[in-house]
Order: sequence, then C-alpha cells, then structure tokens
Amino acid sequence: MFTGIIEELGTVRAVRHHDGGARIEIVASTVLEDATIGASIAVNGCCLTLIEQGDGWWAADAQGETLDRTTVGSLAPGDPVNLERPVRLADRLGGHLVQGHVDGVGTVVERAPEPDGATRLAVEMPDGLARYVVEKGSVTVDGVSLTITGTRRRDGADRFGVALVPHTLAMTTLGGRAPGDTVNLEVDILAKYVERLLVPELPDSREPDSREPDSREQEA
Repeated sequence: MFTGIIEELGTVRAVRHHDGGARIEIVASTVLEDATIGASIAVNGCCLTLIEQGDGWWAADAQGETLDRTTVGSLAPGDPVNLERPVRLADRLGGHLVQGHVDGVGTVVERAPEPDGATRLAVEMPDGLARYVVEKGSVTVDGVSLTITGTRRRDGADRFGVALVPHTLAMTTLGGRAPGDTVNLEVDILAKYVERLLVPELPDSREPDSREPDSREQEA
C-alpha cells in the first residue's frame, strides 16, 4: 500500500526485453535505504518487486500484462520515473490509499500555467473510469496523489482536471508532462469497493455454483 507521495525521481538505466516481459533497471538512492530483495516499490504508480540491487540501482521484472496495460511498457533508458516505497503503519498518510495497481492509461490533453506558479492539467480517461472520479476526490497520476478539480466530457471522451503546485512540478515527472503524453491512472479504491457493495452483480462476478443452495429459496 502506498500514499501517492513521491520520495524521489529515479532514472531508467536499462530495459532488457525477454519473452513475456522485461527487466527494468533504475538508478535511485532514497528508496534503497532500507530495501531488500522482494520489497515493493512503486514506479510511476505501478507496484514492482525488487529482484536485484547494486550500488545506487535496483531492478524489477515486469510481466507482459504490466507492459501492455501501463506506461511501464514504453519506458526507455534515460527516462525519469516517480518512486515511492510502501507506507509503514506508523507513517502519516499524506496523500490517499494507493495500491499501485494501475486501472488504465490516460492522456494529457491540456496544460496551462496559473499566475500563482501552479499548473493545471486536463487528463483524458479510458472508458470505464469516469464513474470513480469526482470533483474534490482523489486520483493517482503516475503515482502522484492529486485532488480532482473538476470533470467533464468533451469530444466523446471523459476527462478530469488537476492543479499541480510548484513542488509537485519540480519533484515528479508531472513537471515535464505535455499534451499527448500518456500517464498511469489509479482511481480511489474506496470508490470501487462502494460500487461493489451497492452493485454486487457486476459483469465479472463469480457465477453461483449450481451445487450451492439458492439463498432466496431458503428465505422463502
């Protein structure tokens, strides 16, 4: 579990593709201070497992599904990446509860500077995520916990806005994002659980076992 508060900007030093996935090596320091083999580290909001480390670098294996469904698949040597270690039970929850499980890839469609030094971004969402995104709610963009400033539908697509303060611009990859760039999105997990409770018969629900008694028949 993460909080969406980025600890440092790392740099991809190598990407080695192989059948079914890729090994990604990242230059870093802060996130390695107490890291051990098997530890989890979020890379642009995608939870990866540390499988090798050296002096000032670490490596993770990304499976095919991760490469296909997140921006991890487009990483190349020299790319900056947002890094965060999992939250400890004694830590302050500065952002919101983040799993590091990317729900979809969005696209930056607008970028506009504000007089106070902040920058507003508009991000287009893939189909199916809009119902989890609300004004003043939380969303994770490339692993960064942000507050949604508004939502709207334009040109047949759903989008949301966020405001980035100068610190976020300077300390995360979002400072360099421009229209056309893709970003990892994770919606608030609480919204998904609430939906599951209110609408239990979702399309991916497990079909009832024909051997199990029907609870409605028992009640009758």
